[in-house]
Amino acid sequence: MKIAGFDIGGANTDLAIIDFEDGEIKNIEVDFAYLPMWSNNDDLSRVLIDLIENICPVSQIDAVGISMTAELVDAYDTKKDGVLDIVGKCEETFTCPIAYVGVDGMLSKSDIEKTPLKAAAANWIATAQIATLISDNCIFIDTGSTTTDIIPIKEGKECALGKSDFDRSATGELVYTGTLRTNLASFLDKVTLKGKDYRVASELFAQTADVYRVLDLITEEDYVCDTFDGEGKSKLECARRIARVVCADLKMLSMEDVVEMSKFIHKKQVEQIADGLKQVNETQNMDLIVTTGLGKDILDKPAAELLGLKVKSMADILTDDECVVAPAVGTAVMMEKYLR
Repeated sequence: MKIAGFDIGGANTDLAIIDFEDGEIKNIEVDFAYLPMWSNNDDLSRVLIDLIENICPVSQIDAVGISMTAELVDAYDTKKDGVLDIVGKCEETFTCPIAYVGVDGMLSKSDIEKTPLKAAAANWIATAQIATLISDNCIFIDTGSTTTDIIPIKEGKECALGKSDFDRSATGELVYTGTLRTNLASFLDKVTLKGKDYRVASELFAQTADVYRVLDLITEEDYVCDTFDGEGKSKLECARRIARVVCADLKMLSMEDVVEMSKFIHKKQVEQIADGLKQVNETQNMDLIVTTGLGKDILDKPAAELLGLKVKSMADILTDDECVVAPAVGTAVMMEKYLR
C-alpha cells in the first residue's frame, strides 16, 4: 500500500510517500514546496498533485492523509474558515480515501465538518508518532521554518497540556520561532557588537534564514522562503539585510562584523527556544529530548544542551530530509493505522 502524507503549512507544504507492507514501512520518499497560503491558497490543489508526481504517478497512491497549520494565515477570517477551505480543496483534488490529523486522531470529512477546530494546527500529533519510536518517555522538539513544537510524550502517548496553538503558547509547548521565516526584530531588542549594545530596528529587514546562511548552517537551497527585500540569497545579500537591522550597511560594517552579530543572534534564538523547553521540562519532569525538523541541530540540540538535558536526534531513525518533513511522515503513518 502506498500512502501520501501531507503537512500543509502556512509557507511550506510537505509530502511523505510511504510504501507499507503488512503494516511495516518498506520505503519513504519525501518532497516539499514553498507555497505562501496567505496569498496563493488557490494553488494548493496543483501543488499537492505536483509534489506527488515528482515521486510517482498519482494513480499509484492508495490513500492520502492530511495535517495542517495553514488555517491560521490571514487569507482566512477564522481558523474554522481555513480548515474548511483546505479540506474542501483536498477533497476536490483526490478520489482515493482521505482523512485528516486531529487532536484526537484521524478525522473524516464529515468529522471535520462537525468539529473543524480539532484539525487546526494538529500536525504535532503526527510528529509524536515518530518520536515514540525513539522513546516512550521524552520531550520532542520540532523546529521548522516558522515555529517550534515542544511536546511531551509519556508511556508512548503525547501528553501536551495545550491542544490548540493558543493554549500551547501559554504552556511552552509552542514557541513561534523558526529556522527561516522569523523576523529578527521579533526576538531581539539589542545586538551586541564589539562590546557595544545596538538597539534593533523594528522593520522587516532580515529573517533567521539570513543569519544561518551567513553562519553556513543552511545552504542556499535550504533557504526556500522569500527574502524580505526581494533580493537574492547569497551570503553577501544576507549580510546586507542583517546590517540593516542595526540601521547600518556593508560600507559601515565588515563581513566579520556581520558574522559576530549573527553568532549573537543565533545564541538569542537558542535561548528563546530553551525558555519554552524549560517550562515544559519543569512541568513534565522529563530530561530526554528528541529533536527533529530543519532546526534540530541548529537550534534544538543547543537549547537542550543549554539546560543540561540529554539529546537524541530523530535522524537516528530517519534521514535528515525525512526529519525536515517529520509531520508528513507521521501523517502517512497515522493514515495507514486509520485504514487498518
